[in-house]
Amino acid sequence: MTRLLSAASLAAMLLAATPALAHVELEKNTAPAGADFKLVFMVPHGCAGSATVALRVRIPDGVIKAKPMPKAGWTLTTVSEKLAQPVQYYSTTLTEDVREIDWTDGKLPDDYYDEFTILAKLPDKPGAVIYFPVIQQCAKGDSRWIEIPAKGQTGEDLKRPAPALTLGPKQAGGDD
Repeated sequence: MTRLLSAASLAAMLLAATPALAHVELEKNTAPAGADFKLVFMVPHGCAGSATVALRVRIPDGVIKAKPMPKAGWTLTTVSEKLAQPVQYYSTTLTEDVREIDWTDGKLPDDYYDEFTILAKLPDKPGAVIYFPVIQQCAKGDSRWIEIPAKGQTGEDLKRPAPALTLGPKQAGGDD
């Protein structure tokens, strides 16, 4: 009986420690400041049972050279905009950059999950939290994961939080 209780207790603890996949979120929520980093957006479900047919990610200020990974069966487009201030990227000065990435014309049934990937250069601001607003369009309706916490709030206080990434210390031996 004691073994059964111990196994049941362990299983309950593991389930409690596993984050609920209730919304679009990043696979990793921390990254080294100033790094080239692979952002993996996990889409765990559709909208109220309806299949996901498009995903739009807004690239926040300070994140540069965002490159999306194509997905078979989906149409991929990017939207570039003029930057408020030129940015140095290695030996190039950027005056325009990708600010939005859209995967459309796909079909991700509600019973499945998938990942959408972007490679980007992160800002060199250790301790900063950056938010990636995401709109998940479904065959019927959409979910707008665009809420950013106000001062004193956390993402847990919000109904539809934008995926967040906390920048940690810069990696030793970085390429800057």
